[in-house]
Amino acid sequence: MRILGINAVFHDPAAALVIDGRTVAAAEEERFSRRKHGKRPVPFSAWEMPELSAAWCLAQAGLSPADLDAVAYSFDPGLAAPADSLGLDDPWDHLRQEYARRAPSFLAEALPGLDPSIVRFVPHHMAHAASAGIAGPHRDTAVLVLDGRGESASHLSGRYHGDRLEVLAAQRLPHSLGLVYEELTEHLGFLRSSDEYKVMALASYGKPRFLPELRQWVHSDGKGGFAAHGVEWTALAPARRPGTDWTQDHADLAASAQAVLEETLLDLVGWLHAETGGRELTMAGGVALNCVANSRIAAEGPYERVWVQPAAGDAGTALGAALHLAAAHDESPQPMPGADLGRGWTDGEIEAFLKEAAVPYDRPADIAEAVAGTLADDGIVAWFQGRSEYGPRALGHRSLLAHPGRAENLERLNRVKGREEFRPVAPMVAERRAADIFDGPVPSPYMLFVHDVAREWRDRIPAVVHVDGTARIQTVDPGSEPLVARMLDAFERRTGLPVVVNTSLNTAGRPMVDSPRDALECFGSSPVDLLAIGPFAVRRGRAFA
Repeated sequence: MRILGINAVFHDPAAALVIDGRTVAAAEEERFSRRKHGKRPVPFSAWEMPELSAAWCLAQAGLSPADLDAVAYSFDPGLAAPADSLGLDDPWDHLRQEYARRAPSFLAEALPGLDPSIVRFVPHHMAHAASAGIAGPHRDTAVLVLDGRGESASHLSGRYHGDRLEVLAAQRLPHSLGLVYEELTEHLGFLRSSDEYKVMALASYGKPRFLPELRQWVHSDGKGGFAAHGVEWTALAPARRPGTDWTQDHADLAASAQAVLEETLLDLVGWLHAETGGRELTMAGGVALNCVANSRIAAEGPYERVWVQPAAGDAGTALGAALHLAAAHDESPQPMPGADLGRGWTDGEIEAFLKEAAVPYDRPADIAEAVAGTLADDGIVAWFQGRSEYGPRALGHRSLLAHPGRAENLERLNRVKGREEFRPVAPMVAERRAADIFDGPVPSPYMLFVHDVAREWRDRIPAVVHVDGTARIQTVDPGSEPLVARMLDAFERRTGLPVVVNTSLNTAGRPMVDSPRDALECFGSSPVDLLAIGPFAVRRGRAFA
C-alpha cells in the first residue's frame, strides 16, 4: 500500500511516503521553499500544502499522484470545536478548520492526478503518537505526546500494543504546556512558534526564582492531565522588546518556566507508568524537542529507555499519519530507518553542479581526512553529505563543524550564523567514546538529550560546554554513519580529541541547507573555510581568490 502523509494545518508543513509499511522518504517543505518553518501558524495559511516536498517524495519512489492508495492528513476537522468553546483567543480558527475540511481538494490541485477521495483525516495527536510509537524502535511501548494544540486537546498519553494505540488520557484545551511555552517565547521578545529553543538556552543563565508563582498556573492534576493556562507573565518580569538586551529577570523567568515544565512532565510520566508499567517510553510533539526536560525524564523517570522522534514537532505528523494509516490497514509498519530521509545527490550530480557554478574544487583522496585536517588547523567546515535530515537537528548530513578545543569557536560560530551570543553549539562524538566524556543517555544519535560534561573534559572541549556544564550530544555509530565516524577518528588522531563541534548548516532565520545550490550560497555568504560536498572540497582561498 502506497501512503503519502501530509502535515499542513498549523506549521512545519511536511510530506512523508510509506510503501508497504516501509518509510521511503520524509521531508519538510521549508527545505524546498526556503521559508523558515514553511509558513507561519496562522489560520490564513492552513490552505497551503507541502506540494514541493510531497512531489519530491513521490519522485523519490518513481510514483505519480495517481499511483497512491491513500493520503493521510494529520488533522481531523471533525474532532475540532469552536475556539471560544475551548477557551482560545483565535477568532479566525474557524477558517483553519474550513481549510482543513477542504484539504482533499487543495491536495488534488497541488498534486495533479491525485484522487481527492483517497484522502483520510488522522487525528493530530494520533499522528504524533504513531511518529513515536510506530516509527520508534520499541513495540509495546508507552507513548507521551505534548504540543501546543491539536483539534481540541494539547496532550495524549497512551500505550501501544504492537501497532494499536490505547489512549489513556488527553488534556483538553485551553490547558497546554506547549502554548504556555509559546507565550513565554513571545514575552521574552522571540518569535512565537519558532524560537522556543532559545528560551531553553536562555534558561541556563537564570535561577528558577519565579517557580513558586508559576506553580499556581502550571501543575499536574494527578490524573494524567494538567493545568497550564492564564499565566500572568508581566506580573513576574517585564516583557522584552525584540532586538534589545535580555536582563537577569528574563533569564530567571526562562529558568522558572523550564523548571515547572520539567516538574509537570515528570508527574505525567510517573502517572503513565503507574497505568501501564513497562520499560520503554516514546515521545513526540513539539514539547518533546525540549532536550533538557527529556534528560530529566530519562534520569529521574521510571522508564529504562526513552526514545524521542527526531522530527518531534508537527513535521513528524506527516510520517506519523502515514504509519497510523498503514497500521490500520494491517501493513505491519516498520520503524523508521534513521533521520536521513530527505534529498540526496549522487557524486556525479554534485560534480555537474559544481562545474555549472564555475567554482574551483578538488577531489581529495579521502574527504574525511581532508576535513579532519582543516578542523585540526582551526578551520570551519560546511559538511554536506548524504540525504538531508528529517527534523530540526543537524545530524552529520547538513552541518557546520569546528574544533571544540578553542573556547572562542562558540562565539565565532554564532557570528558566522548571525545568532544570539548565548546560543550553544553541540558536540558530535563517536558512540564508543561518549560515556567516557558525557554523563547521560547513550546512544543519543538524534541530539535530543543533554549530558553533563565530565569535569576533566570541560577545559579540553570548551566550545561545546554550555554555561551550566552540559552539552547536547550526538553519538555517531560507524555502522550507520561510516563517513562521519571516519572523520571523527581522523580528527582524534591529529588532536587527541574524539569530539567535533556540530551545528546546523544555515544562517539565522534561514532553513537548513538542503541542496547543492543552498550549500554554495551559504558557503559564499559566510566565513567558512571549506565546503565538503560529497567527495569534493571547495576551499575559500581558491573559490574567492
